[in-house]
Amino acid sequence: MPKTEKKQTESLLDRAAEVLETGSQYKIRDFVHSLFPAETANILESLEPEQREKIWTVIPPNVMGEILVRVNTEVGQSLLKITDRNDLIKATAEMESDDMVDLLQVLPEPLLSQVMDAIGLQERNRLESALAFDEHSAGGLMSMDVITIRSDVNLDVVLRYLRQRGEMPPNTDSLIVVDRKDHFKGLLYLDKLLTVDGHTKVADVMDVNAVAIPYSMPAHDVAIMFEQRDMVSAPVISDDRRVLGRITVDDVVDIIREEADHNIMSMAGLDEEQDMFAPVSVSAKRRAHWLGINLFTAFLASWVIGLFEATLEQIAALAVLMPIVASMGGIAGTQTLTLVVRGLALRQISSANATRLFFKELAVGAINGVLWAVVVATIGGLWFQSMSLGLLLGAAMIINLICAALAGAAIPVILDKIGIDPALAGGVLLTTVTDVIGFMSFLGLATIFLM
Repeated sequence: MPKTEKKQTESLLDRAAEVLETGSQYKIRDFVHSLFPAETANILESLEPEQREKIWTVIPPNVMGEILVRVNTEVGQSLLKITDRNDLIKATAEMESDDMVDLLQVLPEPLLSQVMDAIGLQERNRLESALAFDEHSAGGLMSMDVITIRSDVNLDVVLRYLRQRGEMPPNTDSLIVVDRKDHFKGLLYLDKLLTVDGHTKVADVMDVNAVAIPYSMPAHDVAIMFEQRDMVSAPVISDDRRVLGRITVDDVVDIIREEADHNIMSMAGLDEEQDMFAPVSVSAKRRAHWLGINLFTAFLASWVIGLFEATLEQIAALAVLMPIVASMGGIAGTQTLTLVVRGLALRQISSANATRLFFKELAVGAINGVLWAVVVATIGGLWFQSMSLGLLLGAAMIINLICAALAGAAIPVILDKIGIDPALAGGVLLTTVTDVIGFMSFLGLATIFLM
């Protein structure tokens, strides 16, 4: 986050704390009304439950929906519990169709049924159709607020049609061209509409090579496509190329943020949808699960050390030096793991280049292993006045850094193949591998050559 943006966010949090301390409903209302929905959502996630309620009670119903779809699931559920049903119905009436779908997906029963009953029959049918799509696919992301035109009309006719509409959906940079059965034919960009002679037919200036996104495309792939092609919006189509809706760049920004949150939190075994200010007992219970998994791997490493108890009793210097091997292996493996996880996320790794990547990381591990082996061997030998001990330390370093590079490259690829999130499980498995191999190689070599 840029420094200016970070300072602005911190300033808003400080202002929120100051306003809440005054206890004045008027000051709280004035402060909240000066914020954008995304800023309010960020503040609500940063406050304790009692303070959230003070903010939430002064938020106008017409922006409640926009805020609810921006806060994480757990905070949203807590806010729904203190939201008046009529206010929630008003909130949905003001929302765009894609945001409304996002909100409906988190509403509990019977609240969902009450909201659906309160909206019109036509709108309800549209929303029910949208809810049938996977929320992590293009169909789940799309808005059904689209403008479609035919290719056999003049640009002047299109302009008159737009003026009669009076408004266009947000982030509209093009109009979707369809045939009589709503099958996608191409896009008419607004710059063409405004700059080309009005007697020109749409068919003569539309982009017939424009990309349309299948409704089943994963949200992650949609984000990559938008980033690579600098897209502002794109139509979503069915299997028979019938236009279903459109995705805009603001939806893609939400995907990017969610994935970033997921990757950061997964590395610690946490869920990005959890409330930062959840009760202590709830947070402790959630984290205990991941701590238990890590404890198992720690016992495994300790068991390996225990196999060489007799060696450690006779050569105390080994206990001092062995954390160096494991630590260096862990860092080297994490570097490779991070690189590969990123490559998988960006679809930059496939069967076509995976083997080359493995050999490249193997070479990097070997070079760094030899380089740092010389350093630690020299330091270890001088420290304990034993060059043989230094040489064993260096040899163990080479072994562990090579194995760490291989593990860092292989583990995320294997996890991805079997459908497990590499960001979630990769770190734990890698730490286990580098610790076990590090201790085994150093203590094993010492047992063979020094005992």
